[in-house]
Amino acid sequence: MKLKLICTVAALAILAPAAAMAADTIKIGLMAPQEGVFTEPGNDGIRGFKLALNKYNGEINGKKIEWVLGPTDATPDTASRIARKLIEQDKVDFIIGPLSGSEGIALRDYAKTIPEKTIINSASGALETTYVDPAPNFFRFHPDGAQWGYGLGSYVVNEKGWKRVATIAADYSFGYTNFMGFAVDFCKAGGEIVEKFWLPLGSGDFASIIAALPDDVDAIYLGVGGTDAINFLNQYEQAGGDTNIIGGTIMVDQTVLTARGRAKEMLVGTPSSGPQADDWEDAGWQAYVKDYQETFPENERFPSPSLFATNYYGATLAAMMALDKIGGEFDEGQKNFHAALAGLEFDTPNGHIKLDDNRQAIGSIFITEVVEEADGGLHNTFKAKVDDVNQTLGMSKEEFDKIGLPSRDTPDCAALQPG
Repeated sequence: MKLKLICTVAALAILAPAAAMAADTIKIGLMAPQEGVFTEPGNDGIRGFKLALNKYNGEINGKKIEWVLGPTDATPDTASRIARKLIEQDKVDFIIGPLSGSEGIALRDYAKTIPEKTIINSASGALETTYVDPAPNFFRFHPDGAQWGYGLGSYVVNEKGWKRVATIAADYSFGYTNFMGFAVDFCKAGGEIVEKFWLPLGSGDFASIIAALPDDVDAIYLGVGGTDAINFLNQYEQAGGDTNIIGGTIMVDQTVLTARGRAKEMLVGTPSSGPQADDWEDAGWQAYVKDYQETFPENERFPSPSLFATNYYGATLAAMMALDKIGGEFDEGQKNFHAALAGLEFDTPNGHIKLDDNRQAIGSIFITEVVEEADGGLHNTFKAKVDDVNQTLGMSKEEFDKIGLPSRDTPDCAALQPG
């Protein structure tokens, strides 16, 4: 009996430091692509995450913030597998991620199986993630892809005079969503979509689509990103293409504008829309850009933070603010953390953010154009900003729902045109 008691006390003595360490630590699972078409966006997302942690010196209420990287390839199956590993094996308290649209839908569904945990979306922008059967423990602190596209369509019609376009967009959830935001606005402004083309993620040969593009259009809407965008531009330039380009949000991000090759020169003058403008004069934005530039070596970052860095930064900042509100102490089922997140309303470097009833951000959208700098670099110059853009694009839910969920066939441009 005495030996048993001694063994028990010894065991407790060994476990005590580990338990104390766990109680003094908050563990975050960070998801970002580390292979595939969105590898570079994933890397810049990690930089944004680190910047936000730095603002809190990596701790909350004396508790150290630890994090585990969950590398993905931007596919939903991998995202689900990595999320399960982070929760079940790495024992993280919550997840910040993912980056790509279809990953987000997969994690929304996974979130419903872990109601006592939390997922804070980092950058994925598919509409359905928060609009269709949302999970109560899933939060998105940036506008979705349709919101990002809002305002661009009317801009190119009214300011550029481009009324007939062909469109090329990525053939997955975010591609449909970002295109929808552009198309709804474009068609309502009197624009006509002559022909639509869809590209699978990771496509290599675009020759057939380039050959099929119609000649009698004012511009081509190009809604692809990452290496797909770079490959398309190179092949389009080699084929002698010279039609005006309208950029989807991730088409003109720093991850594309900094690519090497002559093809990127075609982007000069390209209008686009999204969550930020590289040269916005707002003091908060300028301070954020300076922090990014000074924190990371020039050869390990972009000249200006990509939208992925900014979105990961905003998601992480929201997490830290909510943790601060609860003193770093989760109650049963993290209900206090969920309530703190849902109640946040704050200024990010790229505008004011508040959440709707689906825990989806209402925020600002920037209209930009690509300009060339003196050193030959490219950036998005600020043209206009639309504040308080919600998920139904200013329409009532009933009116928005009549359009249908984004897909290859939705929206129907003819049904949206005036008259």
